[in-house]
Amino acid sequence: MVTSDARLRETHRLLQLGILLFLLALLVGLAVPRFAVPRLALSVHLLGLMQGLFLSVLGLLWPRLKFPPKLSGIAFWLAVYGCFAAWTANLLGAIWGAGNTIVPIAAGQARGSDLQEAIIVIGLRTAGLALIVTAILVLWGLRASGNTDGDANGT
Repeated sequence: MVTSDARLRETHRLLQLGILLFLLALLVGLAVPRFAVPRLALSVHLLGLMQGLFLSVLGLLWPRLKFPPKLSGIAFWLAVYGCFAAWTANLLGAIWGAGNTIVPIAAGQARGSDLQEAIIVIGLRTAGLALIVTAILVLWGLRASGNTDGDANGT
């Protein structure tokens, strides 16, 4: 079982990082027209808002998850990496005028150098995988404990 101090630190950090990402997304939203690919910048804005909220909700759920200590750390870092890597990869595409390789609807005809496109592709694919694993782990962590010592409502 995770020590209460470690669980509280992870909870607090998820809430902080969620609000930070939300704030960064708001700031990007103010500058959308100034990016090389404004449509991709709008995607960055919306993605940051959603993932900031996701991290915040995850922070609220964190104390309820039934994880052994190592798995808690793995799930924590996968969630943080997944949200920030996806947001950063899209942000780089909006700045560089790139991203057509993996997000053609948002990036339109914007195509960067092979290195830029590779960075965006690797960032988005690894972030997507990290978030899928995170969702599976969180769902597993929310499993019923089998404890029947709840209150009258069964909780």
